Amino acid sequence: MRIRNVKNKEEVLNNSKFLVKDYKSYIGKWNKLFKNNNPIYIEIGMGKGKFIIENAKKYPNINFIGIERFDSILARALPKIEDDIKNLLIIRMNAIEIDEVFKNEIDRIYLNFSDPWPKVRHHNRRLTSEIFLNKYDKIFKRKNEIYLRTDNKDLYAYSIETLSNHKYILSDVTFDLHKVEEDLITTEYEDKFSKLDMPIYSLKAKRDNV
Repeated sequence: MRIRNVKNKEEVLNNSKFLVKDYKSYIGKWNKLFKNNNPIYIEIGMGKGKFIIENAKKYPNINFIGIERFDSILARALPKIEDDIKNLLIIRMNAIEIDEVFKNEIDRIYLNFSDPWPKVRHHNRRLTSEIFLNKYDKIFKRKNEIYLRTDNKDLYAYSIETLSNHKYILSDVTFDLHKVEEDLITTEYEDKFSKLDMPIYSLKAKRDNV
């Protein structure tokens, strides 16, 4: 993926009240930053923010945290957040740090159109690899919930296998989400793929956190 540079990205990031700079200092106490005990849902790889912003607006009693590693993408997402949104925070970080940022406090993870890392030698970088699933175990509260959407059939098949091996129970497994669901909150990528009539693969994975 080629990322276009945003000339004023440093200014946008520095001036956003939604971007948490010292994010590792809140491990285990994100509820205090939100000033409530509502459930916390995170989106790893939030892109330009459409999905998580619309969710935050629709579900004010859930706290949302968007995670993205690229400055230029965040510089496009942050200005879209309306000032009166109280249940959304953003972190600029690499997902490999996830268990250094949260501890037994997350209720759901969204993985939307994650990098498929197609080369076999890179499969451990996939966000549904065993490496990441083990990290997620450390950040979930009582129940593990992972909601996944992708346009990549290989990543989808891989994720079904790794999630199943990790004792997740899969539901709503579909090979063409937009033909079975309506009134969806979508991502920017999803809108583009749907216009091209490309299938969106989707699933929900749940298990007790033991």
